[in-house]
Amino acid sequence: MQQVNVKNIKIGDKNKLVLIAGPCVIESERLCLETGKKILDITNKLGIPYIFKSSFDKANRLSLESFRGPGMKKGLEVLQKVKQKLKVPVLSDIHCAKEIAEAAKVLDIIQIPAFLCRQTDIVVAVARTGKVINIKKGQFLAPWDILPIIKKAESTGNKKIIITERGVSFGYNNLVTDFRALAIMRSFGYPVIYDATHSVQLPGGKGGVSGGQREFVEGLSRASVAFGCDGLFLEVHPDPDKAPCDGPNMIDLKQLERLLKQVKKIREAL
Repeated sequence: MQQVNVKNIKIGDKNKLVLIAGPCVIESERLCLETGKKILDITNKLGIPYIFKSSFDKANRLSLESFRGPGMKKGLEVLQKVKQKLKVPVLSDIHCAKEIAEAAKVLDIIQIPAFLCRQTDIVVAVARTGKVINIKKGQFLAPWDILPIIKKAESTGNKKIIITERGVSFGYNNLVTDFRALAIMRSFGYPVIYDATHSVQLPGGKGGVSGGQREFVEGLSRASVAFGCDGLFLEVHPDPDKAPCDGPNMIDLKQLERLLKQVKKIREAL
């Protein structure tokens, strides 16, 4: 397997389980710094490598009224401060080609959103930056469908690729996880992350907005680590019920340490 390096963090192969975590969207600089600091304290305590994530723009929203975040300019400023003050790598997603150059100046990992994973020009342009690229597998794709997308990124010479599983469509307004996908996608030679929080999302499940079933996040996280993923992607918030975006599928910050202790034991048992 190709080992992917992000700063001093090694992802994949036989390296430690990695955590990518943070609020769904940048609500404020203070929230990002405080939440990131608490997550960092927990991961340092447990010896788990940590990458901060949050979106500067949630462009893939069902409703025009949905909260999207501060936008690229202000959002990247916040992520730069998180990076400098917490000394951790940062990840965020882009939504169009014109965002890529500016995002690459700040982000350590540029994420391709699930809905855009088949957009050839975007995948190739992100890969050409030379940055680590996290491709979220669309919920409309079979696991083997990710291989041609990997080939698009590889065509630029960039092999710093991570794949993230985030569930697959299961009828209307529902997702399900097929854990076989983790093994299938890992067989393509790159690290695979499991997004346990988006995998419990109920897309459009509340009419104009998505619902979620965060009560299943812990169980799915344990199962994915037992099955052999290379890291977990978790959206974490100090008060998910009051979050303006993805609250129903984010986990409460107070749950995080217990969950990470569980998955660490499972990983060590393997």
